[in-house]
Amino acid sequence: MRYLLVWRKLAIPPLVGNIAEPLMWLVAFGYGMGALVGQVSVGGDGNTKVPYILFLASGSICMSAMNAASFEALYSAFSRMHVQKTWDGIMNAPVSLDNVVLAEMLWAAFKAIFTVSAILCVMLALGISHSPKLLVAWPVLLGVGIMFSSIALIFNALAKGYDFFTYYFTLVLTPMMFLCGVFFPREQLPPVVRVISDWLPLTNAVELVRPLFMDQWPAHPWRHGSVLVGTTVVAFWVALALTRRRFRS
Repeated sequence: MRYLLVWRKLAIPPLVGNIAEPLMWLVAFGYGMGALVGQVSVGGDGNTKVPYILFLASGSICMSAMNAASFEALYSAFSRMHVQKTWDGIMNAPVSLDNVVLAEMLWAAFKAIFTVSAILCVMLALGISHSPKLLVAWPVLLGVGIMFSSIALIFNALAKGYDFFTYYFTLVLTPMMFLCGVFFPREQLPPVVRVISDWLPLTNAVELVRPLFMDQWPAHPWRHGSVLVGTTVVAFWVALALTRRRFRS
């Protein structure tokens, strides 16, 4: 609630940044490159083809959830934890450190789903997809936000300054953007790289969301869902442990 009250006063700049950037990706690549590419094959059998803008939209919305949650759980959370000492102030009340970390994770996930919802509305207005199964995609994307906020809180607990987050964006998030089927089918990847890609968190998010945009059900929902849930649980546990250690020291 505290974060929501603060956010209401400063909502416009982060909203513009979180929503405008993915929409520019969608317009530039979806309509620009889409006019050159036409349709792409999905599903691995080569028999199912979809317009490139639909392919890109279903991947980029997962990427948007990842970026929005990560940015909030890194830069904003670090500011509250280390720079502004907001966490210290909150813990003067009968609130534990674990509860503060949980609140940070949920708040970052809320920011992600808020961004995703706005982008979904634009996609619906553009007629990219009108599948009723998008109602199922919405809670999946909330789960994606929870997962990536949990992962980002690990790096938040390790960081000594803002510059440390460059490692996470450069070495973790950027490779996933290009290896997880957001911009092109993963069938184009070398076999060894594709095996690695199969287990990346963003890949499993895209594999769950993309069929819903195509008005289909995912081929392996339990496998992909298990990867997301398992990654979330492990990442949040590690984030709690590292944050406790940081506050003890």
